[in-house]
Amino acid sequence: MKLGFFSAALPGNTLEQASKWGAESGFEAIEIACWPYEKAARRYAGVTHIDVENLDKQKAVEIQKVTAGYGLTISALGYYPNPLHPDADHRETVINHLKKVIHSASLLEVPVVGTFIGKDKNKTVPQNLEDYARIWPGIVKYAGERGVKIGIENCPMIFSYDEWPGGNNLASTPAIWRKMWEIIPDDNFGLNLDPSHLILQMIDMPRVIREFSSKIFHVHAKDLHIDWEGLYNHGVLSQGMGWQIPRLPGLGDMDWPKFFAALTAGGYDYVVSIEHEDRAFEGSEELVKRGFYLARDILKPFIH
Repeated sequence: MKLGFFSAALPGNTLEQASKWGAESGFEAIEIACWPYEKAARRYAGVTHIDVENLDKQKAVEIQKVTAGYGLTISALGYYPNPLHPDADHRETVINHLKKVIHSASLLEVPVVGTFIGKDKNKTVPQNLEDYARIWPGIVKYAGERGVKIGIENCPMIFSYDEWPGGNNLASTPAIWRKMWEIIPDDNFGLNLDPSHLILQMIDMPRVIREFSSKIFHVHAKDLHIDWEGLYNHGVLSQGMGWQIPRLPGLGDMDWPKFFAALTAGGYDYVVSIEHEDRAFEGSEELVKRGFYLARDILKPFIH
C-alpha cells in the first residue's frame, strides 16, 4: 500500500507546490482535484490542479515529470459532481467535464477516476436507478475504452438541508451497489471506498470490504465523529443533520486497525488517500497541513 492525499484541500497551491510538499511530508501518492475553473458550489469542490479542458499529450508528459520528479504516484484524478442532477443542462455540463477528466487520466496513464453517481434528491432510489440505467452505461463504456477505472465514492452527499431529504449521491449502500453492478457489470466500474460514510449509516465496514473487495479500486481515508448529543436532539431520521461531523483520521469513531486488517485480508494493495474535510483544521494553509500531518502519523503504521 501507499499513503497519499487528495489535493482538493490545498486550493492555493499549484500542482508542483502540492507535490513538493507532499513528497517532503512523507507521502507517496497524490490524488489530483480536477474541477472546472468556476466558483465552488460546496466546500472542497471547485479546486483545479490539472486543467483537463486543455490537456494534451505534451502537457500530460510535463505533469508526469513533475509528480514523478518528487517520487509521487498519481493515484487518481478526482471530480465529484452530480451526473443525475434533475436539471438536464447541468447534467450535460458535468458529464462532459467528467469525460474530459477520464480522457486526461488516460493521457496521464492514471488508472482511476474518482467521482459520484449523483442523485435527484427528490426521487426515490428505484426512480434514480432508472435514470442511472439510462445515463451511466455510456460513461462507463467511455472510460473502459480508454483503459480507465471509475471509482465511485460511497458518500450519500447529505450534509446540509439543501441536500435533504435524499442526498445527492445514489451509491451509498451495499444493496444499491449490487443493483448498480447488475445494471452495469463492467470490470472497470467499482468503488472509491470512504469508510466514514459507513459509520454514519451504521454499515458493517469489515463486511463491506469482504463482500466487495474485488470492486475497491481506490480508498479515501476520512473519519467521522457521531455527536451523541446532536443525535439525541435530532434522531436518525434527520439523516445526519446536526450529528455527523467529518474528521481527520484518528479524531473520529473509525476503528483504523480493523479497517486496515480488513483491507489487507481482502488483498487491497493500492493507495489510501487522505481526504481532508475537518473544520477544526481549516482557515489557513498551515492549519490544513497540520491536519494532514496528524492524519499521516495516525495511518503510517498501517501502510505496508
